Amino acid sequence: MAAFEQLVTSTPGFRSRPGQHQMAQAIAHALSNADLGDCAAPQKSIAVIQAGTGVGKSAAYLSTVVAMALERKTRVVLSTATVALQEQLMEKDLPTLARSLAQPFTFALAKGRGRYVCAVKLERQIANGGSADDLFDLDGNGASTTDDATLSSPDSASYTPERSLQHQEEAARRLPLFSRMQAQWETQAWDGDRDALAQAVDGADWAAVAAERHTCTARHCPRYRSCSYYQARTRLTQAQVIVANHDLVLASLGMKTLPDLDNCLLVFDEGHHLPAVALDQFSSSMDLTYLRWLERLPKAMQDVRGKLLLGSDGALSTLCAQLRLALTDCAALVRDLVQAHNGSVEGSLRFAHGVLAEALVEPMTQIQVQATGLAKALDTLGAAVKQVARDDPSLATQCAQWYASLGVFAPRLNALATTATLLLEHGEQPLAKWLTVQSDTHQGGYLQLTAHACPIIAADLLRQFLWSQVRAALITSASLTSCGNFDYFLRESGLNHLTHVSTLEVSSPFDYARQGTLTVVHTAADPKNVTLYTEQMVQALLADLRTVQHGALALFTSRAQMRTATEALDSTLRPLVLVQGSLARTQLLAAHTARVEAGLPSILFGLQSFGEGLDLPGALCETVFIAKLPFAPPSAPVDEARAEWLRRLGRDPFTELVVPATSIKLLQWTGRAIRSEDDEAHVICYDKRLQLQAYGRRLLSGLPPYRLLQRPA
Repeated sequence: MAAFEQLVTSTPGFRSRPGQHQMAQAIAHALSNADLGDCAAPQKSIAVIQAGTGVGKSAAYLSTVVAMALERKTRVVLSTATVALQEQLMEKDLPTLARSLAQPFTFALAKGRGRYVCAVKLERQIANGGSADDLFDLDGNGASTTDDATLSSPDSASYTPERSLQHQEEAARRLPLFSRMQAQWETQAWDGDRDALAQAVDGADWAAVAAERHTCTARHCPRYRSCSYYQARTRLTQAQVIVANHDLVLASLGMKTLPDLDNCLLVFDEGHHLPAVALDQFSSSMDLTYLRWLERLPKAMQDVRGKLLLGSDGALSTLCAQLRLALTDCAALVRDLVQAHNGSVEGSLRFAHGVLAEALVEPMTQIQVQATGLAKALDTLGAAVKQVARDDPSLATQCAQWYASLGVFAPRLNALATTATLLLEHGEQPLAKWLTVQSDTHQGGYLQLTAHACPIIAADLLRQFLWSQVRAALITSASLTSCGNFDYFLRESGLNHLTHVSTLEVSSPFDYARQGTLTVVHTAADPKNVTLYTEQMVQALLADLRTVQHGALALFTSRAQMRTATEALDSTLRPLVLVQGSLARTQLLAAHTARVEAGLPSILFGLQSFGEGLDLPGALCETVFIAKLPFAPPSAPVDEARAEWLRRLGRDPFTELVVPATSIKLLQWTGRAIRSEDDEAHVICYDKRLQLQAYGRRLLSGLPPYRLLQRPA
């Protein structure tokens, strides 16, 4: 607590708030009880703290956690869900704390390997004149000798003069870019970090030179000592505070990228995103369209075997041919199944209760066996290459190229093996399993066929892989409670029933009853009657928009709904409205700010992403219009599968999932209105169910205590 008090007294303009002090005390008490490092029967402690808008949670946890880490001679990992919060921590909050603490500390930003350049790849691209490199161009986008008669997929497309000209133009464009990057790299004007480049680089261009785990020989690479990624890793090992994101923390489990989670203090800010991030991390998919890489795999492996004097392995070509045949058969079945289900070539198909179509079981079994066998053979050969590099450093450059030529295949083989395993899995708790067929506009409009598999609940995954390792952690956010309690978040994140978990809700210092109102507008139409409700809601919204004097934000639950409202704007209102998607987010917000500061009314139209994390204090947002309660009916395959499973168990997914999730969204949406003690703002919701339905009253119980009003549309 001494560090917190020091921050308060030494920072000009800093105002300590009772809730902030309460939060700092709770963090200090909880984390001081945890045992770190080697010890018998270690004690764990995880604090879950919701800090309302305006509490100043980052100052509360940074001063407390960093000071504790310095005292205990351990380190801190700060994990966020957004780049905006990372930037705030790195550029504002941590430097401020460093100036206030007597004991100095270092901090660094952790990024994934793919954000850094691979010098070996960059050199090879330049040597090839910027053209597609067969070593890394697995989909055959470069020149090919294959000339099939049909154009049903990009793998069967012949190499035409038009495509040749296209690749020549691409090479001519890329070569100057890569040459500039190499010049800046060699003169140390650039550190190899993609985000540090003066100009943004197209994703496809960057992918050609990005560092990758599977193509990297690490310390055996001739560029290891100057490698941008490993230099960044070195800075991380020297930093006492590491800023990361949820994806990286979960992706790094079991690796040595970040400090051991049983020997550091861990903070998850924006912690309400953890369950969704976990599902993304543990989902898997396989591509059934671009298979030309399987023609290249046996040749690449045989070439390396020859250079290592290991002799030829005749089984490789057979295995690859069998795998490609199984994938081709599977692709044909997927096309037929999706078309029969949707009545059209494109669309998706989810397998009810996680039971894979019988027709797919045999080809998927073959894919699993063959992909797993090839992946093991690839790993064995890669290990042999590394051994040669260890035994004879003079061959390091050649070994790096050989290893890279093998490594590009590993992610695809692993994706096939993992996805097939999940699709064939049967358990008490089903997985979400589905197929998609859609046009790939980046590949000439060819149909892209994909098979997907994903767990339906994050809780078990987080318990098994994350919380089992963590000793001392804080999870915080402005929206962890749902309908007034922590039950939903604890259940979703796997923290329920853990005795070492404590919860605390720290109220906002804002006087919502004095500073704002929540008005519920009662339309005559029932919101379930989408067409009539939207018509009446839009008319009421347009009337309210005419009263806007400064800044306002209108939030919609669908793009179609927002488009209907936009098209209904007359010549007087249209110039006042800025619609999400019409400009880049930063440009849109800058235009909005400029208008309000010039004394003009300005209204933002936005969707879910504008309902969270948007900070528009004072006149920038004096009114928040909510077009409809932000229910997210289970339409995504994972949500559908989970709802189906709950119904089979006799439980109600609407009550158990939809209402709590909506409560969190509504808390975020209404939170855009009042951002400081001086704000006065109003929330207007056009959905009468907020007052008339029992679940609506549950939603109200989870919102700040605005003065509640109602009026007819």
